[in-house]
Amino acid sequence: MTLRYEPFDLSGLATYPLASRASKVTTRDFARPLPAGASLAAFLESLPAILAGRDFRAVVEAIVEARRREAPVVWGLGAHVVKTGLAPVLNDLMARGFVSALALNGAGVIHDFEIALSGATSEDVDAALGPGRFGMARETGEDINAAIVAGSRDGLGLGQSIVRALASRGPAFAEASLLCAAARYDVPVTVHVAIGTDIVHMHPAASGAAIGATSLRDFQYFTSSVARLAGGVFLNCGSAVVLPEVFLKAVALVRNQGIALEPLTTVSLDFIRQYRPETNVVARPTRGIGRGYSLVGHHELLLPLLAAAVVEGAGTVR
Repeated sequence: MTLRYEPFDLSGLATYPLASRASKVTTRDFARPLPAGASLAAFLESLPAILAGRDFRAVVEAIVEARRREAPVVWGLGAHVVKTGLAPVLNDLMARGFVSALALNGAGVIHDFEIALSGATSEDVDAALGPGRFGMARETGEDINAAIVAGSRDGLGLGQSIVRALASRGPAFAEASLLCAAARYDVPVTVHVAIGTDIVHMHPAASGAAIGATSLRDFQYFTSSVARLAGGVFLNCGSAVVLPEVFLKAVALVRNQGIALEPLTTVSLDFIRQYRPETNVVARPTRGIGRGYSLVGHHELLLPLLAAAVVEGAGTVR
């Protein structure tokens, strides 16, 4: 059958009055301009109650409500969060009781360790790789591995091991360190490592047995934190693979033991949407028992805004 050029007949098209239609957006949800000198509270109220504006408020409310109910707020942090200078913001949240536990990948611990010792981190990989200097900072390789070996010997997790080592040294830049703040406020830190991904694994002091034992112990500690997340919030900030995978496995273990996580709020906060955070953090763990959110934006802008909104929403003071 060969068809012809023939216009479709629209003469019998059925229509309805616009006012009778259910619409997803109304002017009640629109943003409002702010006058100069407006407060943070006014700014937050001015955001549109649409898409990310609505979700941002929901995340703030979930964190504030979890704190009010004394339910956990667990933060998973990729290394980019640390090396974009956000530790002071998170440390302030720790002081205010909005951080129940921290989960980091190996690179996050390395950056924070270097910041605590020297006030600087993040080498120029392009410049260092060719001459063979990449990852060869002596203190980073030797001291972190020594802390892990000692912690393994004493039955500690990887996070505990490095927190203990840093706290015992009283490093010069402790105020800028997540790990030092965790020691001050007695916040548990777990570290989830993939062997071969971190510069400390390149050093002769690295012990696969110690790294594996301490990181496995941290997985068990982290799973215990996840088991208490009913009514709480888990945020994955800047980890594309490791922490979303670890979180999903922890949820699987908790469910296997018949532990209810309802209601559960999860958040992925990153500058792009990626498969594992969207699937393993936002979608699968909350299906039927809670709500997952994706907040997309640069960490160095979005995380301080979120922290300020949480503090404002809670009305807390130091």
